[in-house]
Amino acid sequence: MIDERQKLQGWSAAVIPALSKDLKNELPELKGFSERNLGRMLAFYREYQFTDYHLPQGVAKTTTEPNLPQPVAKLQIIDLLHSIPWGHHALLMEKIKDLHSRFWYMQQILENGWSRDTLGLMIKSDACERHGKAVTNFDLHLPAPQSELARQTLKDPYIFDFLTLTLPFEERELEVGLMKHLEKFLLELGQGFAFVGRQYHLTISDKDFYIDLLFYHLKLRCFIVIELKKGDFKPEYAGKMNFYCSAVDDLLRHQTDQPTIGLILCQTKDKILAEYALRDVHKPIGISEYELTRSLPDNLKSSLPSIEEIEAELSGGGDE
Repeated sequence: MIDERQKLQGWSAAVIPALSKDLKNELPELKGFSERNLGRMLAFYREYQFTDYHLPQGVAKTTTEPNLPQPVAKLQIIDLLHSIPWGHHALLMEKIKDLHSRFWYMQQILENGWSRDTLGLMIKSDACERHGKAVTNFDLHLPAPQSELARQTLKDPYIFDFLTLTLPFEERELEVGLMKHLEKFLLELGQGFAFVGRQYHLTISDKDFYIDLLFYHLKLRCFIVIELKKGDFKPEYAGKMNFYCSAVDDLLRHQTDQPTIGLILCQTKDKILAEYALRDVHKPIGISEYELTRSLPDNLKSSLPSIEEIEAELSGGGDE
C-alpha cells in the first residue's frame, strides 16, 4: 500500500510519516512502526518482489516466466526470508547490495546461528568473497559431491585480527595465540570444525612427529590437518602435508571416515607455485593465506597521518 501510494502521490505526499503517526495514535501499545522502520519495510518489499528478482547462481528458473523462480525454489526463498530475524535483514539490506551475496549470508545465518553482531563482523571481513577461494587439488582426489563441499569449506584468506602479535613473530607464537582465542578461531574456520589437538603426537617407525593443529569436520566427516607457516608458501610444505595426511589416514581415520584433508596456512602464496606444488601429491590439500589485520583501502591510507607525523605531534612538534 505504501509503495502504491508513493508511486501515485509522489514522495512529497509524506506517506510514511503520516502512516507512522496514525499507527502510533491508533495502536500505541505496538512498537516498531517508526518512520525509519516503515522505510525499511518498504525497502524489504521492493528488494524481494519476485517479478524483478534474479535468483542466486545454481537456482533454476522457469522457461515460461524467465523472471520468476520455479515454484519449489520460490517457496524455499520465501521460507528463507521468513526465517531470518528482522534486525539481520536490516543489516543485510544496508550493507550487502548484491542479492547473490545477501542470500549466501542468509544461509550462513541459519546454518551457523550467527547473531546480528557476528553477522556484522562477517560482513566486515568479506566472508562471502573469501569462501571457496583456497588453492586446492580436491577435484583430483575427492569424489564430486565431497570435493565441492570441501572447497566451499575453506577460505582465502583467513583473518586473525583477534591476535595481538608483534613483528617479527614465530610460528609457535601464532599457534599459541590461536589456541588462546579458540572460540574466535573456530568462528573464523566456519561451521563443522571440532578441535582435536594441538601439536598432536604421531609415532611412525619409532620416530616422533607433531601436527600443528588437528581438527575433525562434522559435515565432511573427515580429519583436517592444519599446518601454520610464517612467510611465503614453499613447495616442500605440500610434501610434508601429504605425509601427515597419509599418517592420519592410517593411524586415526575410521573406516567410515572420508579421506583426511590438509590445509596449509601461510602469510603469502604464489598461486601458480601453489598449483604446481599440489599437482602430483596424492592427498587432498588446500593452501590459503592468513592475515593478522585487514589492509586499509588506498584512499583511507592517504588520509591518515604517518608514524613520523604522530610522533612529532606527541612530542610537542605540533602547534597545539
